[in-house]
Amino acid sequence: MNLSNESLIVIIVVGIVAGWLAGQIVQGGGFGLIGDLIIGIIGAFIGDWLLPRLGIHLGVGTVALIVNATIGAIVLLFLIRVFTGGGRFGGGFRRRWW
Repeated sequence: MNLSNESLIVIIVVGIVAGWLAGQIVQGGGFGLIGDLIIGIIGAFIGDWLLPRLGIHLGVGTVALIVNATIGAIVLLFLIRVFTGGGRFGGGFRRRWW
C-alpha cells in the first residue's frame, strides 16, 4: 500500500473530524486530539465494513468519508461504553481489580 502525503493528510483530518463528531453525538467526555483521531480512524474501518453489509451506500467524496467514519466511530464508542460500563447503558462487563 502506497500512501501519498495528501492521502495521509486526508485520513488524519477525516479521523479527527469523525472522532470529534462521534464524541459530541454520543455525549462523551472526549478523548483529546490523539484519542479522537484513533477513534475516528478505527471508526472509518468499522463504517467501511458495516455500512455496505447493511445496504447503505453514501457515495464518494470527503463528506461521505466523514459521515461513514462518524457512523463507525459512534458504533465503536457505543461498544466501548457497553464493555467498560460507562454512560447510561449500565454496568457492562466492568471488573474491579483490588
